Amino acid sequence: MSSEDNTAYASFDDEYVPPSDNDAPSENFAYERSQGTRNNDYYRRDQRRSDPGVEYRKPPHDTEAEQGVLGAMMLTSSVIQDVVDILSPEDFYRPAHQLIYEVIIDLFADNKEIDPILVAGALDRNNDLDRVGGAPYLHTLTSSVPTAANAAYYAQIVADKGVLRRLVDAGTRVVQLGFEGTEDAEIDVVIDMAQQEVFAVSQRQTTEDYSILADMLQPTLDELDEISSYGGLAQGVPTGFIDLDALTNGLHGGQMIIIAARPGVGKSTLALDFVRSCAIENNKAAVIFSLEMSKSEIVMRMLSAEASIKLSDMRGGRLDDNAWAKLADRAGQIAQAPIFVDDSANLTMMEIRSKARKLKQKYDLKMIVVDYLQLMSSGKRVESRQQEVSEFSRQLKLLAKELDVPLIAISQLNRGPESRTDKRPQLADLRESGSLEQDADIVMLLYRPDSQDKDNERAGEADIILAKHRGGPIDTIAVAHQLHYSRFQDLGRG
Repeated sequence: MSSEDNTAYASFDDEYVPPSDNDAPSENFAYERSQGTRNNDYYRRDQRRSDPGVEYRKPPHDTEAEQGVLGAMMLTSSVIQDVVDILSPEDFYRPAHQLIYEVIIDLFADNKEIDPILVAGALDRNNDLDRVGGAPYLHTLTSSVPTAANAAYYAQIVADKGVLRRLVDAGTRVVQLGFEGTEDAEIDVVIDMAQQEVFAVSQRQTTEDYSILADMLQPTLDELDEISSYGGLAQGVPTGFIDLDALTNGLHGGQMIIIAARPGVGKSTLALDFVRSCAIENNKAAVIFSLEMSKSEIVMRMLSAEASIKLSDMRGGRLDDNAWAKLADRAGQIAQAPIFVDDSANLTMMEIRSKARKLKQKYDLKMIVVDYLQLMSSGKRVESRQQEVSEFSRQLKLLAKELDVPLIAISQLNRGPESRTDKRPQLADLRESGSLEQDADIVMLLYRPDSQDKDNERAGEADIILAKHRGGPIDTIAVAHQLHYSRFQDLGRG
């Protein structure tokens, strides 16, 4: 697209200008349109000419609502806090209204009186008074407001229009991706970028990515106060293990947690324990993307853990009336838990992202489990398996941050522990990629002494080795393993 065309399409305030005779298509226009050019110029120009009588639409906005909310804020400062909870400056369509709003907020933050004269003075000191229409316009805003009591209602209208404008912007970018995005990127990447554009609008994440320190201090102090009031777990998802929660303060949004062990030690079982704590005990939504176990296997393990019935008896059909009664009792409670399971074969990273985003939007997702990392495949030709796993690791960390949820990725360890006298796993044993250690916020290495020696004096115990804990202490938590019940538990419990 030429720079002239680009300007015309990018500016929402431009009025429609009918095409001139000089802008008429060439005699060979039909062929040129079918062939297109690098930027599909002919196709876009043809769209523009398709109905020259149609007015060029401006983006969604409500000028009267914008005037109403600003007038109400200058009339009665008690409504400002309600408005601030709803609006941000970019929700206003008119730049002049953004300037006025920012000045009102600054005065309010400084506990100063607010009226049209004081707002005019502040704008004048910023050399912005003439840009907003002068002092008379500010008085017009207050005089046109029937009552300040409707400020929050006006603010919601303005905010909704702002969301619609961002949706228009996102749609424009999606269209650009459709026309141009496949030239240097694979189609899966383009689709993911398009989904992310729309998701960002729904999550109201299209404001500035940066924040000044002064604006971050009070929310951080409030968070510290809340954490102190609730014993350190106010912001985290409890794991269900007392000592582990004391060490980590729960699992937090944006964290990527690696659970790693050799095969058969119980890493999937530990992850299911975290899910049960999240969804069954605390009624927070969790999803399991299982590339190893089927849905029925996962449900069977959860029933075994919750009802304290041996998994082998369930699989072997050896259930008496008492066991059935226990299953029926726990099944009713499990059914109420917001747990989602996807056991689709050959799940790709793009599918995981897309499904997780939908669950976040619909159910306020609080935990993601991917079981397990080494079974994931991009379906693409890559230079090495290590490079592929490194990319999965990076993408999972970005997903945890995007959705603001703890993401638990299960990983296998290499054979390092088996070749050492001390069989306890180490960070260096993470299989196929050093980036797992780099990207993870927490790395839990699971160790069972009796997995190597059945007569070990610690038979029945397991260690959750917190080998990495970004921003926190590392330690080893001893727990009881009850794999016949498909669970781990705090030592001393049932």
